[in-house]
Amino acid sequence: MVIGSPGIFGVIAEQDGRVVGSNFLFEADPIRGIGPITVEPGNQGSGIGRRLMEAVIQRGRPAVSMRLVQDAFNSRSLSLYTSLGFDVKEPLALMQGRPKTSGVRDEYDARPMKAEDVDICIELCGQVYGFERGSELRKPVPISQPWVALRDGKITAYATAPHFWAFGHGVAETEEDMRNLLLGFAAQRPEPLWFLLPTRQSEFFRWCLREGLQVIKPMTLMAMGGYQEPRGCWFPSVLY
Repeated sequence: MVIGSPGIFGVIAEQDGRVVGSNFLFEADPIRGIGPITVEPGNQGSGIGRRLMEAVIQRGRPAVSMRLVQDAFNSRSLSLYTSLGFDVKEPLALMQGRPKTSGVRDEYDARPMKAEDVDICIELCGQVYGFERGSELRKPVPISQPWVALRDGKITAYATAPHFWAFGHGVAETEEDMRNLLLGFAAQRPEPLWFLLPTRQSEFFRWCLREGLQVIKPMTLMAMGGYQEPRGCWFPSVLY
């Protein structure tokens, strides 16, 4: 899905004419997202990962910020990214499951995103994140299922792929808006919810646990350059 995309820069590492690693930089929006990075198992720990990271960092330096998400248990990658200049910004938990509650409250509606919703969702993203992620809304990846929640007829939440955490980010005016988006998606789709939850949103985290969602693993959002705390309820994709 990423190789050959005009909005994504890619690099490979070669050894004796053989590909032993790769890395990518998502460039279509103001914030650059890094990954996925791969290094052949037999060559891990040899400095290839650092070289691949340095290549995309150099490419992304003109941007306001570069961000990534790493597995919290991976001490090697945490050390590498920190040494390269990334700062830990948010502890995350990968959540998965189907909520116990069915349906949404009467004043809410939840449905698939329509073409005419895109500009409204881009504006909402700017309000919550402080920047837009328009490329992911205008041209979603094939696996995406963009969804919106409306309160009293107004879009107050959206998520690009509530069923697939790697490509799914979401923003909402309030936690209640986000809850109703997720409940509405689950009520109309067979897939379980699967998303990255910033665990400092404690009440949202507790709601997920009460609804029966499980923590799959801890992860960490890291950033280099500018960072603005989101205003509202949100969850990132594997990029940011």
